[in-house]
Amino acid sequence: MQTLVYFLIAACGEISGCYSFWAWLRLGKSILYIIPGVLALLVFAVALTQINVSYAGRAYAAYGGIYIFSSLIWLWIAEGVKPDRWDLLGVAVSLLGTSIILFAYHR
Repeated sequence: MQTLVYFLIAACGEISGCYSFWAWLRLGKSILYIIPGVLALLVFAVALTQINVSYAGRAYAAYGGIYIFSSLIWLWIAEGVKPDRWDLLGVAVSLLGTSIILFAYHR
């Protein structure tokens, strides 16, 4: 359960941090948008280091499914676009991959 919480914190940090750059560069917002964005990316990096796995690459790989899921939530809530069935199928496949990585027996 703690792993899921850290993954979700990381996802919120990464998505909001990256979106601040999107807003600045693609939506014409002030460059000041990147200040909270950089702080959010710092939260992302710190949260991801709290995942209880032996190797960074495994944490990053498992995080991928959580990131995809969180991105679709962002798409729906922040951008007002409801994910379609292909988005949902893609996230289901990626979450299956996340589960395999996290819960498989590793030596």
